[in-house]
Amino acid sequence: MLAIFLKTVPFFALIGLGYGAGRTRFFTPEATAWLTKFVFFFALSAMLFNFAANLTLAEIFDLRIVAAYLLGTTIVYLIATAAGLFRGLSVSECAVESQCAVIGNVGFLGIPMFVLLLGPASAGPMLMVLATDLIVFSSLIVILITGSREGRVSVRTLRTVGLGLATNPMIVSILAGIAWSATGRDLWTPVEEFVALLGAAATPGALFAIGASLAGKSAERVSVAAWLSFCKLLLHPAAVALAALVLLPVRDPFAATVMISAAALPVAGNVYMLAQHYGVAPQRVSAAILVSTAVSVVTVSTIIGLLTGGTP
Repeated sequence: MLAIFLKTVPFFALIGLGYGAGRTRFFTPEATAWLTKFVFFFALSAMLFNFAANLTLAEIFDLRIVAAYLLGTTIVYLIATAAGLFRGLSVSECAVESQCAVIGNVGFLGIPMFVLLLGPASAGPMLMVLATDLIVFSSLIVILITGSREGRVSVRTLRTVGLGLATNPMIVSILAGIAWSATGRDLWTPVEEFVALLGAAATPGALFAIGASLAGKSAERVSVAAWLSFCKLLLHPAAVALAALVLLPVRDPFAATVMISAAALPVAGNVYMLAQHYGVAPQRVSAAILVSTAVSVVTVSTIIGLLTGGTP
Protein backbone atom coordinates (compact mmCIF):
# COMPACT_ATOMS: atom_id res chain seq x y z
CA MET A 1 0.00 0.00 0.00
CA LEU A 2 2.82 2.38 0.93
CA ALA A 3 4.53 1.67 -2.40
CA ILE A 4 1.40 2.73 -4.29
CA PHE A 5 1.06 5.87 -2.20
CA LEU A 6 4.68 6.84 -2.80
CA LYS A 7 4.15 6.36 -6.55
CA THR A 8 1.21 8.78 -6.50
CA VAL A 9 3.03 11.42 -4.43
CA PRO A 10 4.87 13.05 -7.40
CA PHE A 11 1.57 13.50 -9.25
CA PHE A 12 -0.14 15.21 -6.34
CA ALA A 13 3.06 17.15 -5.59
CA LEU A 14 2.80 18.67 -9.08
CA ILE A 15 -0.79 19.60 -8.32
CA GLY A 16 0.41 21.15 -5.06
CA LEU A 17 3.09 23.09 -6.90
CA GLY A 18 0.50 24.48 -9.28
CA TYR A 19 -1.77 25.33 -6.35
CA GLY A 20 1.06 27.25 -4.66
CA ALA A 21 1.85 29.14 -7.85
CA GLY A 22 -1.80 30.07 -8.28
CA ARG A 23 -2.37 30.93 -4.64
CA THR A 24 0.57 33.34 -4.57
CA ARG A 25 -0.55 34.69 -7.97
CA PHE A 26 2.86 33.91 -9.41
CA PHE A 27 0.64 32.10 -11.91
CA THR A 28 -2.35 34.31 -12.66
CA PRO A 29 -5.83 33.02 -13.57
CA GLU A 30 -5.18 34.17 -17.14
CA ALA A 31 -1.95 32.16 -17.27
CA THR A 32 -3.78 29.12 -15.88
CA ALA A 33 -6.47 29.46 -18.54
CA TRP A 34 -3.89 29.56 -21.34
CA LEU A 35 -1.94 26.62 -19.91
CA THR A 36 -5.15 24.62 -19.62
CA LYS A 37 -6.01 25.45 -23.23
CA PHE A 38 -2.56 24.32 -24.40
CA VAL A 39 -2.85 21.03 -22.53
CA PHE A 40 -6.44 20.39 -23.61
CA PHE A 41 -6.10 21.18 -27.31
CA PHE A 42 -2.50 20.15 -27.97
CA ALA A 43 -0.55 18.13 -25.39
CA LEU A 44 -3.35 15.92 -24.07
CA SER A 45 -4.78 15.42 -27.55
CA ALA A 46 -1.36 14.28 -28.79
CA MET A 47 -1.03 11.86 -25.88
CA LEU A 48 -4.49 10.38 -26.43
CA PHE A 49 -3.88 10.05 -30.18
CA ASN A 50 -0.57 8.30 -29.51
CA PHE A 51 -2.18 5.81 -27.14
CA ALA A 52 -5.13 5.11 -29.46
CA ALA A 53 -2.92 4.79 -32.56
CA ASN A 54 -0.99 1.99 -30.85
CA LEU A 55 -4.07 0.07 -29.71
CA THR A 56 -6.69 -1.90 -31.59
CA LEU A 57 -10.39 -1.09 -31.32
CA ALA A 58 -10.85 -4.36 -29.40
CA GLU A 59 -8.31 -3.19 -26.79
CA ILE A 60 -10.24 0.06 -26.27
CA PHE A 61 -13.85 -1.00 -26.70
CA ASP A 62 -15.36 -3.99 -24.91
CA LEU A 63 -19.15 -3.94 -24.72
CA ARG A 64 -19.25 -5.78 -21.38
CA ILE A 65 -16.79 -3.32 -19.82
CA VAL A 66 -18.79 -0.38 -21.13
CA ALA A 67 -22.03 -1.91 -19.82
CA ALA A 68 -20.54 -2.59 -16.37
CA TYR A 69 -19.11 0.92 -16.10
CA LEU A 70 -22.38 2.48 -17.27
CA LEU A 71 -24.39 0.39 -14.79
CA GLY A 72 -22.21 1.27 -11.79
CA THR A 73 -22.05 4.93 -12.78
CA THR A 74 -25.80 5.14 -13.38
CA ILE A 75 -26.48 3.73 -9.89
CA VAL A 76 -24.47 6.54 -8.28
CA TYR A 77 -25.93 9.13 -10.67
CA LEU A 78 -29.45 8.15 -9.60
CA ILE A 79 -28.51 8.17 -5.91
CA ALA A 80 -27.09 11.70 -6.21
CA THR A 81 -30.14 12.81 -8.19
CA ALA A 82 -32.52 11.36 -5.61
CA ALA A 83 -30.60 13.09 -2.80
CA GLY A 84 -30.83 16.40 -4.66
CA LEU A 85 -34.57 16.06 -5.30
CA PHE A 86 -35.10 15.15 -1.64
CA ARG A 87 -33.38 18.44 -0.69
CA GLY A 88 -35.72 20.31 -3.00
CA LEU A 89 -33.20 21.12 -5.73
CA SER A 90 -34.19 21.92 -9.30
CA VAL A 91 -33.56 19.49 -12.15
CA SER A 92 -30.61 21.64 -13.30
CA GLU A 93 -29.00 21.61 -9.86
CA CYS A 94 -29.54 17.86 -9.54
CA ALA A 95 -27.90 17.35 -12.94
CA VAL A 96 -24.84 19.33 -11.87
CA GLU A 97 -24.51 17.57 -8.51
CA SER A 98 -24.96 14.16 -10.15
CA GLN A 99 -22.24 15.07 -12.63
CA CYS A 100 -19.92 15.82 -9.70
CA ALA A 101 -20.75 12.41 -8.22
CA VAL A 102 -19.68 10.40 -11.28
CA ILE A 103 -17.32 12.36 -13.55
CA GLY A 104 -13.67 12.02 -12.51
CA ASN A 105 -10.53 13.71 -13.73
CA VAL A 106 -9.68 10.91 -16.15
CA GLY A 107 -7.98 12.93 -18.89
CA PHE A 108 -5.77 15.33 -16.94
CA LEU A 109 -4.96 13.08 -13.95
CA GLY A 110 -6.10 9.50 -14.44
CA ILE A 111 -4.52 8.44 -17.73
CA PRO A 112 -0.98 9.73 -17.09
CA MET A 113 -0.97 8.47 -13.48
CA PHE A 114 -2.42 5.04 -14.22
CA VAL A 115 -0.09 4.41 -17.15
CA LEU A 116 2.79 4.82 -14.68
CA LEU A 117 1.14 2.93 -11.80
CA LEU A 118 -0.59 0.12 -13.69
CA GLY A 119 1.38 0.04 -16.94
CA PRO A 120 0.68 0.98 -20.58
CA ALA A 121 -1.98 -1.74 -20.80
CA SER A 122 -4.23 0.48 -18.66
CA ALA A 123 -4.52 3.02 -21.50
CA GLY A 124 -7.20 1.02 -23.37
CA PRO A 125 -9.72 0.76 -20.49
CA MET A 126 -8.97 4.35 -19.47
CA LEU A 127 -9.74 5.63 -22.97
CA MET A 128 -13.01 3.68 -22.81
CA VAL A 129 -13.94 5.31 -19.49
CA LEU A 130 -13.03 8.75 -20.80
CA ALA A 131 -15.05 8.31 -24.00
CA THR A 132 -18.07 7.00 -22.05
CA ASP A 133 -17.97 9.96 -19.67
CA LEU A 134 -17.73 12.45 -22.53
CA ILE A 135 -20.28 10.89 -24.86
CA VAL A 136 -22.93 9.78 -22.36
CA PHE A 137 -22.78 11.91 -19.23
CA SER A 138 -21.43 15.17 -20.64
CA SER A 139 -24.27 15.00 -23.17
CA LEU A 140 -26.80 14.12 -20.48
CA ILE A 141 -26.10 17.20 -18.35
CA VAL A 142 -26.59 19.50 -21.34
CA ILE A 143 -29.86 17.79 -22.26
CA LEU A 144 -31.19 17.92 -18.68
CA ILE A 145 -30.30 21.58 -18.06
CA THR A 146 -31.52 22.94 -21.40
CA GLY A 147 -34.53 20.61 -21.44
CA SER A 148 -35.65 21.70 -17.96
CA ARG A 149 -35.32 25.36 -18.92
CA GLU A 150 -37.15 25.03 -22.23
CA GLY A 151 -39.67 22.47 -21.01
CA ARG A 152 -38.68 20.03 -23.73
CA VAL A 153 -35.67 18.55 -25.52
CA SER A 154 -35.47 20.51 -28.76
CA VAL A 155 -33.63 19.79 -31.98
CA ARG A 156 -31.41 22.76 -31.17
CA THR A 157 -30.38 21.09 -27.91
CA LEU A 158 -29.49 17.85 -29.68
CA ARG A 159 -27.59 19.84 -32.30
CA THR A 160 -25.61 21.57 -29.56
CA VAL A 161 -24.78 18.21 -27.97
CA GLY A 162 -23.71 16.74 -31.30
CA LEU A 163 -21.55 19.73 -32.18
CA GLY A 164 -19.93 19.64 -28.76
CA LEU A 165 -18.99 15.98 -29.20
CA ALA A 166 -17.76 16.49 -32.77
CA THR A 167 -15.46 19.34 -31.75
CA ASN A 168 -14.19 17.92 -28.45
CA PRO A 169 -10.43 17.46 -28.99
CA MET A 170 -10.26 14.43 -26.68
CA ILE A 171 -12.92 12.55 -28.63
CA VAL A 172 -11.46 13.65 -31.97
CA SER A 173 -7.94 12.56 -31.00
CA ILE A 174 -9.12 9.16 -29.75
CA LEU A 175 -11.14 8.52 -32.93
CA ALA A 176 -8.25 9.70 -35.11
CA GLY A 177 -5.90 7.35 -33.28
CA ILE A 178 -8.27 4.41 -33.69
CA ALA A 179 -8.69 5.23 -37.38
CA TRP A 180 -4.93 5.22 -37.88
CA SER A 181 -4.56 1.98 -35.92
CA ALA A 182 -7.12 0.38 -38.21
CA THR A 183 -4.80 0.94 -41.19
CA GLY A 184 -2.27 -1.40 -39.60
CA ARG A 185 0.57 0.96 -40.47
CA ASP A 186 3.12 2.48 -38.13
CA LEU A 187 3.31 6.23 -37.83
CA TRP A 188 6.02 7.88 -39.89
CA THR A 189 8.98 8.23 -37.51
CA PRO A 190 9.11 12.06 -37.47
CA VAL A 191 5.35 12.17 -36.83
CA GLU A 192 5.62 9.56 -34.06
CA GLU A 193 8.44 11.50 -32.39
CA PHE A 194 6.53 14.78 -32.74
CA VAL A 195 3.39 13.31 -31.15
CA ALA A 196 5.40 11.67 -28.37
CA LEU A 197 7.29 14.90 -27.64
CA LEU A 198 4.12 17.00 -27.55
CA GLY A 199 2.25 14.37 -25.56
CA ALA A 200 5.02 14.28 -22.95
CA ALA A 201 4.04 17.82 -21.96
CA ALA A 202 0.52 16.66 -21.08
CA THR A 203 1.28 15.10 -17.70
CA PRO A 204 3.24 17.91 -15.98
CA GLY A 205 1.21 20.60 -17.74
CA ALA A 206 -2.14 19.05 -16.83
CA LEU A 207 -1.23 18.43 -13.19
CA PHE A 208 0.20 21.94 -12.74
CA ALA A 209 -2.92 23.40 -14.38
CA ILE A 210 -5.18 21.40 -12.05
CA GLY A 211 -3.38 22.82 -9.02
CA ALA A 212 -3.34 26.39 -10.33
CA SER A 213 -7.05 26.24 -11.11
CA LEU A 214 -7.82 24.90 -7.62
CA ALA A 215 -6.20 28.01 -6.13
CA GLY A 216 -9.11 30.07 -7.40
CA LYS A 217 -11.77 27.75 -5.98
CA SER A 218 -13.44 28.08 -2.59
CA ALA A 219 -14.66 25.50 -0.09
CA GLU A 220 -18.06 27.09 0.49
CA ARG A 221 -20.95 24.76 1.39
CA VAL A 222 -18.51 22.19 2.74
CA SER A 223 -21.30 19.81 3.79
CA VAL A 224 -22.53 19.47 0.20
CA ALA A 225 -18.96 19.23 -1.10
CA ALA A 226 -18.27 16.47 1.43
CA TRP A 227 -21.35 14.52 0.28
CA LEU A 228 -20.43 14.85 -3.40
CA SER A 229 -16.81 13.92 -2.64
CA PHE A 230 -18.03 10.84 -0.77
CA CYS A 231 -20.11 9.87 -3.81
CA LYS A 232 -17.21 10.38 -6.21
CA LEU A 233 -14.30 8.95 -4.23
CA LEU A 234 -15.97 6.03 -2.45
CA LEU A 235 -19.51 5.35 -3.64
CA HIS A 236 -18.66 5.51 -7.36
CA PRO A 237 -15.79 2.98 -7.27
CA ALA A 238 -17.86 0.74 -4.97
CA ALA A 239 -20.79 0.77 -7.41
CA VAL A 240 -18.55 0.14 -10.42
CA ALA A 241 -16.88 -2.71 -8.51
CA LEU A 242 -20.32 -4.20 -7.76
CA ALA A 243 -21.25 -3.97 -11.43
CA ALA A 244 -17.93 -5.21 -12.83
CA LEU A 245 -17.35 -8.04 -10.36
CA VAL A 246 -20.88 -9.22 -9.47
CA LEU A 247 -23.75 -7.90 -11.61
CA LEU A 248 -22.00 -7.91 -15.01
CA PRO A 249 -18.71 -9.73 -14.37
CA VAL A 250 -15.92 -8.44 -16.60
CA ARG A 251 -13.83 -11.23 -18.12
CA ASP A 252 -10.52 -9.38 -17.81
CA PRO A 253 -9.61 -8.80 -14.11
CA PHE A 254 -7.03 -6.16 -15.07
CA ALA A 255 -9.58 -4.14 -17.05
CA ALA A 256 -11.94 -4.32 -14.06
CA THR A 257 -9.14 -3.04 -11.79
CA VAL A 258 -8.45 -0.10 -14.11
CA MET A 259 -12.15 0.73 -14.43
CA ILE A 260 -12.77 0.67 -10.67
CA SER A 261 -9.62 2.74 -10.04
CA ALA A 262 -10.76 5.28 -12.63
CA ALA A 263 -14.08 5.61 -10.80
CA ALA A 264 -12.12 6.64 -7.67
CA LEU A 265 -10.66 9.78 -9.28
CA PRO A 266 -11.67 13.22 -7.94
CA VAL A 267 -14.28 15.45 -9.59
CA ALA A 268 -13.22 16.68 -13.04
CA GLY A 269 -12.63 20.34 -13.77
CA ASN A 270 -14.89 20.32 -16.83
CA VAL A 271 -17.90 19.93 -14.53
CA TYR A 272 -17.11 23.40 -13.18
CA MET A 273 -16.84 24.75 -16.73
CA LEU A 274 -20.32 23.43 -17.52
CA ALA A 275 -21.78 24.71 -14.24
CA GLN A 276 -20.29 28.13 -14.85
CA HIS A 277 -21.44 28.20 -18.48
CA TYR A 278 -25.06 27.46 -17.54
CA GLY A 279 -24.97 29.46 -14.30
CA VAL A 280 -25.95 26.46 -12.15
CA ALA A 281 -24.25 26.12 -8.74
CA PRO A 282 -20.66 26.86 -9.85
CA GLN A 283 -19.52 27.53 -6.25
CA ARG A 284 -20.91 24.17 -5.16
CA VAL A 285 -18.98 22.42 -7.91
CA SER A 286 -15.86 24.44 -7.10
CA ALA A 287 -15.98 23.26 -3.49
CA ALA A 288 -16.54 19.64 -4.56
CA ILE A 289 -13.51 19.74 -6.87
CA LEU A 290 -11.32 21.26 -4.16
CA VAL A 291 -12.38 18.85 -1.40
CA SER A 292 -12.37 15.70 -3.56
CA THR A 293 -8.94 16.47 -5.02
CA ALA A 294 -7.45 17.05 -1.56
CA VAL A 295 -8.95 13.87 -0.10
CA SER A 296 -8.07 11.77 -3.16
CA VAL A 297 -4.39 11.97 -2.23
CA VAL A 298 -5.22 9.21 0.25
CA THR A 299 -8.28 7.50 -1.22
CA VAL A 300 -7.01 6.92 -4.77
CA SER A 301 -3.79 5.22 -3.66
CA THR A 302 -5.72 3.20 -1.05
CA ILE A 303 -8.23 1.88 -3.58
CA ILE A 304 -5.55 1.05 -6.14
CA GLY A 305 -3.56 -0.67 -3.39
CA LEU A 306 -6.55 -2.78 -2.35
CA LEU A 307 -7.19 -3.78 -5.98
CA THR A 308 -3.58 -4.62 -6.81
CA GLY A 309 -2.53 -6.19 -3.52
CA GLY A 310 -0.51 -3.15 -2.48
CA THR A 311 2.21 -3.33 -5.13
CA PRO A 312 2.55 -1.08 -8.21
